[in-house]
Amino acid sequence: MSLEDQLKHFKEYISKLKAAVGENATSAIISQSVYLVFAGSNDITNTFLLPVRRLQYNTSVYTGMLVNWAAEFVQELYALGARRIGVTNLPPLGCLPSQRTLNGGLLRDCSAEENEDAIIYNNKLRPELKSLNQKLPGSRVVHLDIYTPLLNLIRNPSRYGFEVADRGCCGSGKIEVIALCSRFDIRTCTDASKYVFWDSFHPTETAYKYLVNVLIKTSINEFY
Repeated sequence: MSLEDQLKHFKEYISKLKAAVGENATSAIISQSVYLVFAGSNDITNTFLLPVRRLQYNTSVYTGMLVNWAAEFVQELYALGARRIGVTNLPPLGCLPSQRTLNGGLLRDCSAEENEDAIIYNNKLRPELKSLNQKLPGSRVVHLDIYTPLLNLIRNPSRYGFEVADRGCCGSGKIEVIALCSRFDIRTCTDASKYVFWDSFHPTETAYKYLVNVLIKTSINEFY
């Protein structure tokens, strides 16, 4: 779903909320809620890595565009009344199972180039979010680091109670995502909690729980 469509749905929700609880209560709910923004991963892995896109933009320019889009989205949320907005950086894209398969060679190593793309984006994102905090009165725009804790899971899965980090639980775990994954596939693992990834792109519920706990410990106070 595009950022534009997400904002459209949010506006529709605000209208319904006003009808249910009134203008003042709606303003309080919207301003006191915490909003989480996850953006950029698909723009890198599904778009920028295409040869035609690489010919159009270099990494610095393209990641700069993505950061600008994220900043514009945050400002749109702010204009609608949101004040506590958390924005995640990019994960280690080159270590996602799908990217290992596509760009990691015969041994399916992490793709150093894709991890570097993520790092370049992340290094641009943090100062941009700091700037937004200064620009938007009363805002709490919080940078949320998921790159580091997810990379820790991938590099040292056993330390955190996992057994498999280089492929997903679903299907072969090397390339399938979303609809191509099914618990009815005979290759799907019997215990997803032992895997860092559910499919070749998305972490398992257990991995997400770990990431959320890290974010709560490191960043929750910044929202208040």
